[in-house]
Amino acid sequence: MSHKLLTFFKTHVMARRLCNAVQRNCLTKNVTTSSCRKVKEEVSKLLALKAQLVTEDAGPQKFTLKTPKGTRDYNPQQMTIRNNVLDKIITVFRRHGAECIDTPVFELKDVLTGKYGEDSKLIYDLKDQGGEILSLRYDLTVPLARYLAMNKITTLKRYHIAKVYRRDNPAMTRGRYREFYQCDFDIAGIYDPMVPDAECLKVVTEILEALDIGQYILKVNHRRLLDGMFEACGVPADKFRTTCSTVDKLDKSPWEEVRTEMINEKGVSPDAADRIGEYVRLNGSTELVEKLLKDEKLSKVKAALEGVEAIKTLLQYCELFGIKDKILFDLSLARGLDYYTGVIYEAVLTQPIKIGNEEQTVGSIAGGGRYDNLVGMFDSKNKQVPCVGVSIGVERIFSVLEAKLAAGDITVRTSDIDVYVASAQKNFLEERMKICAELWDAGIKTEQSYKKNPKMLNQLQHCEENKIPLAVVLGDSELKRGVVKIRNITTREEDEVPRNDLVQEIKKRIDNLNLNQLNGAT
Repeated sequence: MSHKLLTFFKTHVMARRLCNAVQRNCLTKNVTTSSCRKVKEEVSKLLALKAQLVTEDAGPQKFTLKTPKGTRDYNPQQMTIRNNVLDKIITVFRRHGAECIDTPVFELKDVLTGKYGEDSKLIYDLKDQGGEILSLRYDLTVPLARYLAMNKITTLKRYHIAKVYRRDNPAMTRGRYREFYQCDFDIAGIYDPMVPDAECLKVVTEILEALDIGQYILKVNHRRLLDGMFEACGVPADKFRTTCSTVDKLDKSPWEEVRTEMINEKGVSPDAADRIGEYVRLNGSTELVEKLLKDEKLSKVKAALEGVEAIKTLLQYCELFGIKDKILFDLSLARGLDYYTGVIYEAVLTQPIKIGNEEQTVGSIAGGGRYDNLVGMFDSKNKQVPCVGVSIGVERIFSVLEAKLAAGDITVRTSDIDVYVASAQKNFLEERMKICAELWDAGIKTEQSYKKNPKMLNQLQHCEENKIPLAVVLGDSELKRGVVKIRNITTREEDEVPRNDLVQEIKKRIDNLNLNQLNGAT
């Protein structure tokens, strides 16, 4: 009996005794029966509750077995893909000298409020927690700014890989979730213009080259240029941010829809919207920079000139880093987050991928920019720490690789086991366990069957299904001669080696297997 039911049952018994006592008083002392009726009503309520509890406790409770909207589970193959991707990303981050930090999954709500523009409505708010109003983190950038300000840090090159949360409309097949990972790389400190910014772009290209997920382009723009463009087109200063958020939708919506929203919802005049439309259709490279420097309207706006000059410097540094052919100067790139102050960029795949029976565009797979004023918002003296960074959209990268896995274009090995200890005859469990212990102690990834007398065929099938490259096969006659067999699972070749040399021989063969894999051999 459940604790809750037991409590109600005891209460019922006490109430019943009380009712009987009141009834006796009613008969012997001629007392009014109103008290008795009241007790009977309470007893009836308790009996109804007891019946409900008995029904609930009678059998197992039924659940709706699903993950919450915008979330998912990951099977071993998917987790192998994810871990391989993250390993490659971390390798690039560390190559550039980044240190790892972590921050809480939730922040004080005031820390997050007002930093994301219109996207602030997507923040998950939590109930009062002992006097603290909290929210789940929306990204990893604002928590970094809080971390820098709180610890009085003025220079840091960091990476951070963790889950973030957005109350968004999910598109699961395109890697758009409510709970997802971000992989951030940021450089904080006062440095010469565009030097760390260019390195962030270099980091993105190295990651995308290492992941080999398809052709891509890195779009770049500058927040000062956007502000100058809005000013030159006649947009009031107090509408710069909201107008920027609307322009940011050009990668998903046609210009006519963006123009309509700009006019009807953001209060931009039709003439100003049309002038903006002339600029946001422009993209190119150094030649576009020169064209904009000579533009009659932009050349009269200080912010616009500063932005164009900054892009010119950035392109020069990207050429020195050998990545200029991957960079596209695109005036339609806006990025709607309020905290950006300088260069902004976004990596997109230039070819659709096949998901199921249809081809779909993936969208942005990395993005970032400069945010020089965010740290100062958290400092009591408004001390600024200039920052620039990039976030890798790993969920969309995962969706691309999972689609390739489903199509059979790639295969994954979910286990790292290199050696399987098998026996060809019965009663070899103890000897198998001894060899497993030797191989484990030598740092070799090993496993065996948990059955005392497994069938040989089942053991070899396990090796093939899990892509375990080597098997140590034990037999009575071999052990009597002081040898064991090593079987190559792929070629099915077997060699006898001295029992005492087993560990050394296994290590040698694993090294040869790894070398062949590096050389592209099968």
